[in-house]
Amino acid sequence: MDAIIKQIRAGTAPDKTTSDKQTPNPSIKRPTRDEAERAVKTLLAYIGEDTAREGLLDTPRRVVEAYDELFQGYGQDYAEVLNRTFGETAGYDDFVLVRDIGFNSHCEHHMMPFYGKAHIAYAPVERVVGLSKLARVVDIFAHRLQTQEHLTAQITNAIDEILQPRGVAVMIEAEHTCMSVRGVAKEGTLTLTTRYTGLFRDNPQEQARFLSLVRGR
Repeated sequence: MDAIIKQIRAGTAPDKTTSDKQTPNPSIKRPTRDEAERAVKTLLAYIGEDTAREGLLDTPRRVVEAYDELFQGYGQDYAEVLNRTFGETAGYDDFVLVRDIGFNSHCEHHMMPFYGKAHIAYAPVERVVGLSKLARVVDIFAHRLQTQEHLTAQITNAIDEILQPRGVAVMIEAEHTCMSVRGVAKEGTLTLTTRYTGLFRDNPQEQARFLSLVRGR
């Protein structure tokens, strides 16, 4: 039997007032593609490159196209992803865990990549969301300039707000190239961040079970 699909809070438009949902921020005038390509050319000249040499002639266009892909999260809405749920759960009353969700993001301080894995658990109330939707939410926020702390909070808040579960747990572990290939240059160093709501915040046993299942890999 096909699963029943339900719109969360049907008839209610998602709130677009916060910066997390402004996609993109309408108050910011975006440069044209030509202006963006000229900016890349300026940076190439700044580092001492000959922008007229053959290997760099098409680099500004390629960089801008790469930015369109890497930062596509500014044009995506997490509410649309999470707003469809399934009701056939046969009374399932435990939490759902999706672990080892790979992601790539960029540090807002140096615009250098950081990458790693996200682990997400939530305790549904009667209805569940498609598992791939949790991975898509990670990508939406990861494909913006970020700090890992902010990324962790955004993912947690989005799931908590739209699904309204009994609790959410998010752990992110990542390597930051702004630390591994520059500055202190400590390759392989991982940063770990967590955020909990509801039963994961209030019940130490549930929090410990989440951590045990994540680490059990």
